[in-house]
Amino acid sequence: MRVGLFIPCYVDQFYPSVAIATLTLLESLGCEVIYPRDQTCCGQPMANSGFEYLSHGCNKVFINNFLDVDHIVCPSGSCSLHIKEHLKDEDQIEAVEKIKHNVYELSEFLVDVLQVNSLTASFPYKVGFHASCHGLRGLHLSSMSERMLPAFSKPEFLLNMVKGIHICKPERVDECCGFGGTFCVFEEAVSAKMGKDRVEAHEKNGVDYITGVDMSCLMHMEGILKRKGSKTKIIHLAEILTAK
Repeated sequence: MRVGLFIPCYVDQFYPSVAIATLTLLESLGCEVIYPRDQTCCGQPMANSGFEYLSHGCNKVFINNFLDVDHIVCPSGSCSLHIKEHLKDEDQIEAVEKIKHNVYELSEFLVDVLQVNSLTASFPYKVGFHASCHGLRGLHLSSMSERMLPAFSKPEFLLNMVKGIHICKPERVDECCGFGGTFCVFEEAVSAKMGKDRVEAHEKNGVDYITGVDMSCLMHMEGILKRKGSKTKIIHLAEILTAK
Protein backbone atom coordinates (compact mmCIF):
# COMPACT_ATOMS: atom_id res chain seq x y z
CA MET A 1 0.00 0.00 0.00
CA ARG A 2 1.55 3.29 -1.15
CA VAL A 3 0.64 6.09 1.24
CA GLY A 4 1.30 9.76 0.54
CA LEU A 5 2.26 11.61 3.72
CA PHE A 6 0.57 15.03 3.75
CA ILE A 7 2.17 17.24 6.42
CA PRO A 8 0.51 20.59 7.24
CA CYS A 9 2.79 23.61 7.00
CA TYR A 10 2.53 24.50 10.72
CA VAL A 11 3.48 20.93 11.67
CA ASP A 12 6.45 21.09 9.31
CA GLN A 13 7.63 24.40 10.77
CA PHE A 14 6.80 24.10 14.47
CA TYR A 15 6.20 20.43 15.33
CA PRO A 16 8.34 18.23 13.04
CA SER A 17 8.32 15.51 15.71
CA VAL A 18 4.64 14.93 14.88
CA ALA A 19 5.50 14.36 11.21
CA ILE A 20 8.29 11.95 12.17
CA ALA A 21 5.99 10.06 14.55
CA THR A 22 3.35 9.76 11.82
CA LEU A 23 5.92 8.41 9.35
CA THR A 24 7.28 5.98 11.94
CA LEU A 25 3.82 4.72 12.82
CA LEU A 26 2.70 4.18 9.22
CA GLU A 27 5.91 2.36 8.29
CA SER A 28 5.66 0.15 11.39
CA LEU A 29 2.21 -0.91 10.19
CA GLY A 30 3.55 -2.00 6.81
CA CYS A 31 2.83 1.05 4.65
CA GLU A 32 5.17 2.25 1.91
CA VAL A 33 5.23 5.95 2.70
CA ILE A 34 5.88 8.56 0.01
CA TYR A 35 6.70 12.09 1.14
CA PRO A 36 6.59 14.67 -1.69
CA ARG A 37 9.29 17.16 -0.75
CA ASP A 38 7.81 20.06 -2.71
CA GLN A 39 4.39 19.98 -1.00
CA THR A 40 3.16 23.34 0.25
CA CYS A 41 0.25 24.74 2.26
CA CYS A 42 -3.08 23.11 1.34
CA GLY A 43 -4.72 26.54 1.07
CA GLN A 44 -6.89 26.36 4.16
CA PRO A 45 -5.77 29.74 5.66
CA MET A 46 -6.80 31.53 2.48
CA ALA A 47 -10.16 29.77 2.37
CA ASN A 48 -10.81 30.53 6.06
CA SER A 49 -10.14 34.21 5.40
CA GLY A 50 -12.50 34.46 2.42
CA PHE A 51 -9.85 34.24 -0.28
CA GLU A 52 -10.33 30.69 -1.52
CA TYR A 53 -10.00 31.91 -5.11
CA LEU A 54 -6.32 32.60 -4.39
CA SER A 55 -5.59 28.97 -3.52
CA HIS A 56 -5.57 27.62 -7.10
CA GLY A 57 -1.79 27.28 -7.05
CA CYS A 58 -1.93 25.27 -3.83
CA ASN A 59 -4.55 22.99 -5.38
CA LYS A 60 -2.45 22.25 -8.45
CA VAL A 61 0.65 21.48 -6.39
CA PHE A 62 -1.35 19.19 -4.11
CA ILE A 63 -2.85 17.26 -7.03
CA ASN A 64 0.51 16.82 -8.73
CA ASN A 65 2.10 15.61 -5.48
CA PHE A 66 -0.51 13.08 -4.43
CA LEU A 67 -2.27 11.80 -7.54
CA ASP A 68 -0.30 8.56 -7.86
CA VAL A 69 -0.58 7.13 -4.32
CA ASP A 70 -3.23 4.73 -2.98
CA HIS A 71 -4.10 6.84 0.04
CA ILE A 72 -3.16 10.25 1.45
CA VAL A 73 -2.71 10.48 5.23
CA CYS A 74 -2.45 13.65 7.28
CA PRO A 75 -1.93 14.16 11.06
CA SER A 76 -4.51 16.96 11.04
CA GLY A 77 -8.29 16.84 10.90
CA SER A 78 -8.69 20.42 9.69
CA CYS A 79 -6.30 20.12 6.73
CA SER A 80 -7.73 16.74 5.75
CA LEU A 81 -11.26 18.16 5.79
CA HIS A 82 -10.16 21.18 3.75
CA ILE A 83 -8.91 18.92 0.96
CA LYS A 84 -12.06 16.78 1.11
CA GLU A 85 -14.36 19.78 0.84
CA HIS A 86 -12.44 22.49 -1.02
CA LEU A 87 -9.91 20.93 -3.40
CA LYS A 88 -10.82 21.92 -6.95
CA ASP A 89 -9.28 22.27 -10.40
CA GLU A 90 -11.48 22.54 -13.48
CA ASP A 91 -8.70 21.08 -15.62
CA GLN A 92 -8.33 17.92 -13.49
CA ILE A 93 -11.82 17.04 -12.29
CA GLU A 94 -11.26 13.27 -12.18
CA ALA A 95 -7.99 13.70 -10.30
CA VAL A 96 -9.68 15.97 -7.76
CA GLU A 97 -12.44 13.45 -7.08
CA LYS A 98 -9.91 10.63 -6.67
CA ILE A 99 -7.88 12.61 -4.15
CA LYS A 100 -10.93 13.76 -2.18
CA HIS A 101 -11.98 10.14 -1.84
CA ASN A 102 -8.51 8.96 -0.79
CA VAL A 103 -7.43 11.57 1.77
CA TYR A 104 -7.64 10.60 5.46
CA GLU A 105 -6.85 12.05 8.84
CA LEU A 106 -4.41 9.73 10.64
CA SER A 107 -6.74 8.09 13.19
CA GLU A 108 -9.42 7.71 10.52
CA PHE A 109 -6.95 5.89 8.27
CA LEU A 110 -5.70 3.61 11.05
CA VAL A 111 -9.22 2.60 12.13
CA ASP A 112 -11.15 2.56 8.85
CA VAL A 113 -8.53 1.51 6.29
CA LEU A 114 -5.80 -0.41 8.13
CA GLN A 115 -8.27 -1.62 10.78
CA VAL A 116 -5.59 -1.58 13.48
CA ASN A 117 -6.51 -3.68 16.52
CA SER A 118 -3.27 -3.70 18.49
CA LEU A 119 -0.30 -1.43 19.13
CA THR A 120 2.99 -1.80 21.01
CA ALA A 121 3.04 1.73 22.42
CA SER A 122 3.44 2.50 26.12
CA PHE A 123 2.57 5.84 27.72
CA PRO A 124 2.04 5.61 31.50
CA TYR A 125 0.53 9.05 32.03
CA LYS A 126 -2.78 10.72 32.74
CA VAL A 127 -3.96 12.16 29.42
CA GLY A 128 -6.82 14.50 28.53
CA PHE A 129 -8.29 14.03 25.07
CA HIS A 130 -9.37 17.07 23.03
CA ALA A 131 -11.91 16.40 20.27
CA SER A 132 -11.20 19.13 17.72
CA CYS A 133 -14.13 20.60 15.79
CA HIS A 134 -13.09 19.73 12.23
CA GLY A 135 -12.41 16.12 13.15
CA LEU A 136 -15.55 15.86 15.26
CA ARG A 137 -18.15 17.60 13.12
CA GLY A 138 -16.55 17.45 9.69
CA LEU A 139 -14.83 14.06 9.55
CA HIS A 140 -17.01 12.40 12.24
CA LEU A 141 -14.02 10.97 14.08
CA SER A 142 -16.04 11.01 17.31
CA SER A 143 -19.68 11.17 18.30
CA MET A 144 -21.20 14.57 19.12
CA SER A 145 -22.52 14.97 22.66
CA GLU A 146 -25.60 16.93 21.58
CA ARG A 147 -26.83 14.02 19.45
CA MET A 148 -28.56 11.13 21.19
CA LEU A 149 -26.57 8.46 19.37
CA PRO A 150 -24.20 5.69 20.54
CA ALA A 151 -20.89 7.18 21.67
CA PHE A 152 -17.72 6.44 19.70
CA SER A 153 -14.27 7.93 19.14
CA LYS A 154 -11.70 6.66 16.64
CA PRO A 155 -8.77 8.45 18.36
CA GLU A 156 -9.80 7.12 21.77
CA PHE A 157 -10.20 3.62 20.30
CA LEU A 158 -6.51 3.79 19.37
CA LEU A 159 -5.44 5.40 22.64
CA ASN A 160 -7.06 2.58 24.59
CA MET A 161 -4.57 0.19 22.96
CA VAL A 162 -1.64 2.05 24.56
CA LYS A 163 -0.16 0.37 27.61
CA GLY A 164 -0.36 2.29 30.90
CA ILE A 165 -2.36 5.27 29.62
CA HIS A 166 -5.14 6.79 31.72
CA ILE A 167 -7.55 8.79 29.54
CA CYS A 168 -9.51 11.58 31.21
CA LYS A 169 -12.40 13.44 29.60
CA PRO A 170 -13.28 17.05 30.47
CA GLU A 171 -16.77 17.79 31.69
CA ARG A 172 -17.82 19.22 28.30
CA VAL A 173 -16.27 16.58 26.11
CA ASP A 174 -16.43 18.25 22.71
CA GLU A 175 -16.32 21.98 23.40
CA CYS A 176 -14.25 24.10 20.98
CA CYS A 177 -10.83 25.27 22.19
CA GLY A 178 -11.25 28.61 20.40
CA PHE A 179 -8.43 28.32 17.90
CA GLY A 180 -10.49 28.18 14.70
CA GLY A 181 -7.69 29.06 12.27
CA THR A 182 -7.80 32.76 11.45
CA PHE A 183 -10.64 33.15 13.99
CA CYS A 184 -7.95 33.39 16.69
CA VAL A 185 -6.51 36.41 14.85
CA PHE A 186 -9.72 38.29 14.07
CA GLU A 187 -11.44 37.47 17.37
CA GLU A 188 -8.44 37.06 19.62
CA ALA A 189 -10.18 37.94 22.91
CA VAL A 190 -12.98 35.40 22.37
CA SER A 191 -10.48 32.82 21.15
CA ALA A 192 -8.24 33.26 24.19
CA LYS A 193 -11.15 32.98 26.65
CA MET A 194 -12.40 29.80 24.99
CA GLY A 195 -8.89 28.36 25.14
CA LYS A 196 -8.54 29.22 28.83
CA ASP A 197 -11.84 27.51 29.59
CA ARG A 198 -10.77 24.39 27.73
CA VAL A 199 -7.39 24.27 29.47
CA GLU A 200 -8.97 24.71 32.90
CA ALA A 201 -11.38 21.87 32.22
CA HIS A 202 -8.44 19.53 31.54
CA GLU A 203 -6.41 20.82 34.46
CA LYS A 204 -9.30 20.03 36.83
CA ASN A 205 -8.67 16.38 35.98
CA GLY A 206 -5.01 16.70 36.92
CA VAL A 207 -3.76 15.48 33.55
CA ASP A 208 -0.08 15.26 32.63
CA TYR A 209 -0.77 15.77 28.93
CA ILE A 210 -3.51 16.97 26.59
CA THR A 211 -3.67 15.14 23.27
CA GLY A 212 -5.68 15.36 20.07
CA VAL A 213 -5.50 14.95 16.31
CA ASP A 214 -4.88 18.63 15.45
CA MET A 215 -1.65 20.36 16.42
CA SER A 216 -3.33 23.70 15.67
CA CYS A 217 -5.73 23.24 18.59
CA LEU A 218 -2.97 21.82 20.77
CA MET A 219 -0.67 24.72 19.86
CA HIS A 220 -3.37 27.18 20.94
CA MET A 221 -3.74 25.45 24.30
CA GLU A 222 0.02 25.06 24.68
CA GLY A 223 0.45 28.84 24.52
CA ILE A 224 -2.10 29.28 27.30
CA LEU A 225 -0.53 26.54 29.42
CA LYS A 226 2.95 28.04 29.10
CA ARG A 227 1.79 31.55 29.92
CA LYS A 228 0.20 30.40 33.15
CA GLY A 229 3.21 28.25 34.09
CA SER A 230 1.24 25.01 34.01
CA LYS A 231 3.00 21.66 34.27
CA THR A 232 0.52 20.13 31.82
CA LYS A 233 2.00 19.48 28.38
CA ILE A 234 0.54 18.87 24.94
CA ILE A 235 1.27 15.90 22.70
CA HIS A 236 -0.14 14.75 19.36
CA LEU A 237 -1.92 11.43 19.03
CA ALA A 238 0.82 10.07 16.71
CA GLU A 239 3.49 10.71 19.33
CA ILE A 240 1.59 8.68 21.92
CA LEU A 241 0.93 5.84 19.49
CA THR A 242 4.68 5.54 18.83
CA ALA A 243 5.84 6.03 22.44
CA LYS A 244 7.90 3.29 24.07
